[in-house]
Amino acid sequence: MIMRAKLPVRLRVILPIVENSVSAQSFRPGDVYPSRAGLTVEIGNTDAEGRLILADALALADEDEPDLLVDFATLTGAARVALGPDLPAFFTGDEKLAGEISAAAVAAADPAWRLPLWAPYDALLDSKTADINNVSSGPFAGAIVAAMFLKRFVRKTNAWAHFDVYNWNGSAKPGRPEGGDIQAARLVFDLVERRLAKAKT
Repeated sequence: MIMRAKLPVRLRVILPIVENSVSAQSFRPGDVYPSRAGLTVEIGNTDAEGRLILADALALADEDEPDLLVDFATLTGAARVALGPDLPAFFTGDEKLAGEISAAAVAAADPAWRLPLWAPYDALLDSKTADINNVSSGPFAGAIVAAMFLKRFVRKTNAWAHFDVYNWNGSAKPGRPEGGDIQAARLVFDLVERRLAKAKT
């Protein structure tokens, strides 16, 4: 959408995609993974592999110190349990950006709901063998804990937001056929347009 509208921004899109198959090269519970950011990660759950590749992509993007860094991932079932399929969760520690996202969500009719980056839950990612574990040791606050994991890999960029999206319609609705959909993209496009307009004034 940004490219089609020819918005005058330097846009970098990183797609962290890997093959997810069982082989002799697969990691196992208890393995320690060296990340791009230099942090070592204990594999507490092999099913939480998405956050590992997303963490490396965030670390790569963060090296550029962008004015705005946004990631989208169907990361946790916990976000669906908390908010359902139609309302993606977003996380940011930047209060100004949180307000901008909420305003853009309303303007673009593209809803999203902020969940907290709750600092005390950071301890749930403690590891005895690495800098951090890729999952919590308990069953609670899965979406928040996953966002807290990602936050460790964004060190230079202040304006960062993580969207935990579902991107699927279980049944047909007006203007929204059954099947794959996109969430939060329209609001981010609106957000970028608003930021550009402010920069010009």
